[in-house]
Amino acid sequence: MKAVRWTLGIGGDLFVTAGLLLLLFVGWQLWWTDVTANRVQDNTVSTLTRDFASAPKGSGTAATEMPSKVPFGKAFAIVRVPRFGADYARPVLEGTSRDILMDGVGHYTGTALPGAVGNFAIAGHRTTYGRPFHDIDTLRPGDRVVVETRTAFHVYVVKRHVIVDPTDVDVIAPVPEQPGKQPTQRWLTMTACHPKYSAAQRYVVFAELEKSYPRAKGLPAGTLAAPKGR
Repeated sequence: MKAVRWTLGIGGDLFVTAGLLLLLFVGWQLWWTDVTANRVQDNTVSTLTRDFASAPKGSGTAATEMPSKVPFGKAFAIVRVPRFGADYARPVLEGTSRDILMDGVGHYTGTALPGAVGNFAIAGHRTTYGRPFHDIDTLRPGDRVVVETRTAFHVYVVKRHVIVDPTDVDVIAPVPEQPGKQPTQRWLTMTACHPKYSAAQRYVVFAELEKSYPRAKGLPAGTLAAPKGR
């Protein structure tokens, strides 16, 4: 009996230790990855802002002037969402691999670039690693999303959202949810896991380009003002 009690005691201690380790791991995932990722993403935004500001004075006079291809893993734009807060600014990097999504918002390779005809499709974490799209479900029709590049500010207006399975890739087609159709409009599609703390589905927001403004002219006053109400 003594041996049994000793064995049970050791087993109980091991279960408690395993539970504590699991809690520590969850805490690391939900908190520490946010701390480190936010630091990296803030630094990237600062670097992009300096690079954009140092562009030759003659560049950026045409809002449609954009690179034809962005190297994989390179940060090339900043996304700003007034609904997410006045200071919200996240870098957009080319690609959607795990490593890239740890460092910011990822651009689905092969989809349109900011401001172009077609579908500029991006993905972001909803939990962990800075969770750039944590509040994607708070976006409402009429909300603005601003994508800043070296040449222009592209202002999109939210139209609608859907919740789909991860296999429903038609949401990032050139015409969202209409594969094979020739695009004539300029769309932005934002995707994130749904619900929070799960990857069972995807929360998808569609926005349409309202207008592109050359960097030389800047954004109209109030564009980045937080929307009122829900």
